[in-house]
Amino acid sequence: MQQLVLDMGLPTGPSLANFFPGPNEAALTHLKLWLGHPGIALRSPVATYLWGESACGKSHLLRALRAALQGQGESAGWLDTNVQVAPEFDESWACVLMDDVHAFSSAQQQVAFNWFVHAQTLQIAVLAAGRLPPADLKLRDDLRTRLGCGHIFALHALSESERRAVLRQAADHRGIFLSDEVMDFMLTRFSRDLGSLMELLDLMDGYALRTQRAITIPLIKAMMDNA
Repeated sequence: MQQLVLDMGLPTGPSLANFFPGPNEAALTHLKLWLGHPGIALRSPVATYLWGESACGKSHLLRALRAALQGQGESAGWLDTNVQVAPEFDESWACVLMDDVHAFSSAQQQVAFNWFVHAQTLQIAVLAAGRLPPADLKLRDDLRTRLGCGHIFALHALSESERRAVLRQAADHRGIFLSDEVMDFMLTRFSRDLGSLMELLDLMDGYALRTQRAITIPLIKAMMDNA
């Protein structure tokens, strides 16, 4: 059965708090330490690179960092495959964030390299993510070597049993019951990455409260029909 990607105008977004690390605790701890607290005097300028297959949390963590910095009144340079016209490097950026670097075009690689050089000169950190380890990236040599010169973390997707355990714990925390049938439906009909599943749980909880109904498969289908 084809999985559906959850895209319903979700009210929440990626944060470090709603990232469930599983086997990726070391990467999460590293990023939290790097971010620090508002007014922090100095963040490490050493680059960080996250790699792993899709749905392991790479983009979630980078977007969570950007949101956290914005919450502290700071900004960051952002570059991913959707950015066709990149802005000029801004010396006020707290860091540079690059997502899906494995798929960068030649023009995007040039921008990434230029940003990297400016960032290193100004002691500004670059935090990037891609599907492959640095040595295997099909990128220009000067960019690939820079991506591999700092902290490197291999991320792993949560197993199905770990996803189920997290969903069960989150449901229990909300005081709602998820039957095995509902859990199976969520894991087969929707995007299986944990961020989407948790946001689906939030939507289900809210819809169940508004309609005064228990969370069942018919309720989920009705919610989708009314989305």
